[in-house]
Amino acid sequence: MTGQFLHVLIVDDEPLARKGLRKLLSKERDVSIAGESSDGIEAVDQIQEKKPDIVFLDIQMPGLDGFGVIDAIGAKKMPATVFVTAYDLHAMRAFDVHAIDYLLKPIKADRLAIAVDRARKIVRETDRTGLDRNIAALLRDMKPPGGKLERIIVRSIGKIEIVPVADIDWISAEGDYVELHTARKKHLLREKISSLEAQLDASQFIRIHRSTIIRIQRIRELRPLVNGDHIVILESGQQLALSRTMREQVFAALQLRR
Repeated sequence: MTGQFLHVLIVDDEPLARKGLRKLLSKERDVSIAGESSDGIEAVDQIQEKKPDIVFLDIQMPGLDGFGVIDAIGAKKMPATVFVTAYDLHAMRAFDVHAIDYLLKPIKADRLAIAVDRARKIVRETDRTGLDRNIAALLRDMKPPGGKLERIIVRSIGKIEIVPVADIDWISAEGDYVELHTARKKHLLREKISSLEAQLDASQFIRIHRSTIIRIQRIRELRPLVNGDHIVILESGQQLALSRTMREQVFAALQLRR
C-alpha cells in the first residue's frame, strides 16, 4: 500500500464486467486501479509484477481460473483477494465457512463498498496467518469430492504453463522432480512422483516402475524379454521398463492373464 491509496487489480474475462467494476471502484476515493487482466495467466504476471494491494478475482475463466491463479501464486503470496462469481450456492457456502469475501454478479455498489472496506482492514493487518490458512482451506474444499487432477501448473523462469493432464503420455521422476511427457514437449515440475501419483486418476494412470507412471490408454504393446522382464511400448514408440514388482498390477489393469 503506497501512501493512502489502495492499488487494485481487476481480473475478469468479460470486458463489460471489468468496465462495471472499474466504474464502481472509481467512487472509492482511496482506490487506484493498478491494472486489469482478461485471463488467469495474465493475472499471475500482473500480480507478480505490480504487487497490488487488492485483487478482484473472477472465479470462472477459461484456461486458468481464479483458483488456478492462487495455485500459481501461492496462498501466502496472494494480495487481499475478493472473489467475483456468478450465483453458485456451493461456492457461497465455502466462502462463508472460510470467511473469504466474495461478490456476486451483477455487483451492487453497496456490497462492493463493504468488500473494499474489509479488504482495507486485511491490507493493514500485520499478521495474515489466519487469512492465508483460510484461503488454503478454501482451495481444498472447492475441489469436487473425489476429484482428480485435471491440469498441472508448471512454473519456469519468466512464464507459467498450464499442462492438461489429458495431454500427458507418461511421467518420469528423478529425486524431487518429475518430467511430464506430452506429444509435443517435456515439462519439468518440482514434485515427488508419489505425491503426483496420489492426485492422478488411477483408472487412467498406472505406475510401472518406481520412477515411471504411464497413461494406460497409451500402451501399445508389452514385450517380454529373455530374462522374464517386460518392456512397455507406448503409441509414440517410447520404450519403458516394467518393474517386476509392479507387473501384476499392470497386467490386471490391462485385463491380461498370465
